[in-house]
Amino acid sequence: MDRQSRMAARFVDIDYDTPLLLSPNLRDWLPAGHLAHFILEAVEEMDLRQVRVNERGTGHAQYPPRMLLALLLYGYATGTFSSRRLEQASFDSVPVRMICGDTHPDHDTICTFRRANQELLQETFVRVLELAQALKFLQVGEITVAVDGTKILANASKHGAVSYEHAGKTIMQLEGEVQALLAKAEQADSTPLKEGLTIPEEIQRRQERKAKLAAARAEIEARAAARAAAEMAAYQAKLAARAAQAAAGKKPRGKEPQAPSPEPKPGDQYNFTDPESRIMKAGSGQHFEQSYNAQAAVDVDSRLIVGERVSAAPNDKEQLVPTVAAIAPPVASVAAVLADTGFYSETAVRQVEQDPAGQPTGTTVYAAVEKTGHHRTVADLEQPAEPSAPPAAASPIETMKHRLKTAVGKAKYRLRQQTVEPVFGIIKSVLGFRQFHLRGGEKVSLEWCLVCVAYNLKRLHRLAGGRGALAGR
Repeated sequence: MDRQSRMAARFVDIDYDTPLLLSPNLRDWLPAGHLAHFILEAVEEMDLRQVRVNERGTGHAQYPPRMLLALLLYGYATGTFSSRRLEQASFDSVPVRMICGDTHPDHDTICTFRRANQELLQETFVRVLELAQALKFLQVGEITVAVDGTKILANASKHGAVSYEHAGKTIMQLEGEVQALLAKAEQADSTPLKEGLTIPEEIQRRQERKAKLAAARAEIEARAAARAAAEMAAYQAKLAARAAQAAAGKKPRGKEPQAPSPEPKPGDQYNFTDPESRIMKAGSGQHFEQSYNAQAAVDVDSRLIVGERVSAAPNDKEQLVPTVAAIAPPVASVAAVLADTGFYSETAVRQVEQDPAGQPTGTTVYAAVEKTGHHRTVADLEQPAEPSAPPAAASPIETMKHRLKTAVGKAKYRLRQQTVEPVFGIIKSVLGFRQFHLRGGEKVSLEWCLVCVAYNLKRLHRLAGGRGALAGR
């Protein structure tokens, strides 16, 4: 076919001038199954009597708390975390404009509402789980959860931190410089300072810096003392266990436990921007970042987050008990807890599986006690026989190893990796939440709760197939 015989290309007519006859109802501007509709319906069901509004004392009308809550949840569910970006989205984004009812709350209003309503967000976390149960996506009681932690960057640079050792050296250096400046001030014929600099101002600057460093060292010392006090119970338990073994005529295993020292380590850090954050290993452990340890307990069936909290501890060794305790009341009971080797300790497992009176709680922990490679040998491909039961005198770690070698234990533990790690992957890569925007432990906990609620709503929306939040109730 030659060029002349070809049919002329046709293009859609784009008309920028003819007025559009849009529906007067903002809800009609979005498809029926849109996430914004789902979040609005969910929020409309919630009790907001405990909400705190921004009392400015001007007499001006306030934005409705229900709308601001829906705005924050939709923003975090779609990767818009900044209050300034949410303010701009009320002009640019059709879903946000619909949620705001064609109003435009300023960034200060949004930020203040978020910062002042930690109790509301915690209550919202519970209400969303109750909604999941009403929609039959979350089982009531006897669930299996996988727990894990992930490092989230703090809103502070690691370069704004100082170590205990370096702070001490800097204080000594500053003291020497102050003495040198005082001596220089007493010399009538001393060489003048550079233009714009004065000896009194330089002395004051160094004294202020010295005071900040001294305060940092005092805080590090207090943390070290608290850490030693927290580790003392585990140390005494190890001593008691070794004494019991010796009394039974058995040779205690392992090295003699060392008493925890209240003295700070030379590398203990203090960050001036966010003092409650910590330097933590990041990525594959080859570098360090100023971070928080964000914890989550995830239901293996629905992949909904049922428990959340934030820790400043750089590892998970003491996080099993508080993370399980953070599981929300709607869950009612937990049948099994899956955790990797970083969470395991004999004391933690015992506290989860037994109440203070020593009675079983009904929860069984499946925690790895040693790292294993990913490569499968020929022996791994063969169907193994069920291992024989451990002896009555078996140690807790031997009991846990046996538990994970059984068919039930292997099947349950395989669920851990495919449950909690994808949740963190979605939060970091899909939602794009890799750094906290608030500072301080309390505010960071508030923001992590908000992230988890937003994730749960997004997950519920997907499980519901885009239908209304109240459909099928």
